[in-house]
Amino acid sequence: MAQLVEQRSPKPQVGGSSPSCPAIFAKGRGIFVVAKAEQPASSLDTLKLVAALMILIGAVAGYYYFEGESQLFRVLGLLVVIGVAFFLVSITGIGKKALGFFKDARVEVRKVVWPTRQETIQTTLMVMIMVFIVALMLWAVDSALGWGVRSILAA
Repeated sequence: MAQLVEQRSPKPQVGGSSPSCPAIFAKGRGIFVVAKAEQPASSLDTLKLVAALMILIGAVAGYYYFEGESQLFRVLGLLVVIGVAFFLVSITGIGKKALGFFKDARVEVRKVVWPTRQETIQTTLMVMIMVFIVALMLWAVDSALGWGVRSILAA
């Protein structure tokens, strides 16, 4: 009889997740938690998203409708209406997730160690030199193949 063997992950930090219910590392707590299944968007969220889309369509239509007015006022009005639509989207579930994503992305960008000016200049010069060398090699191969084709066709 085959014995049941407990399967352990070679990575203890994985936490035994499965694709249907992934484990997520809880920030600041040092533990893994099981993510709950995503809730479908409520009808109120859908209504808010549709309203935001209609507001944006109305703003663009209004921008062109008031073509005779000052462009400054039209652009300012368009920006205000875009702000209202953005706020409307941000209070939905999808909007909250998107804002959370952008906040997390901002935190990650702050962790990046950016190259110094000297490193950037040196890397750029090395790339330009390599591009020039490869271009010369391709030109040489193209010229040789062109000479070979011309000599075959001339014979």
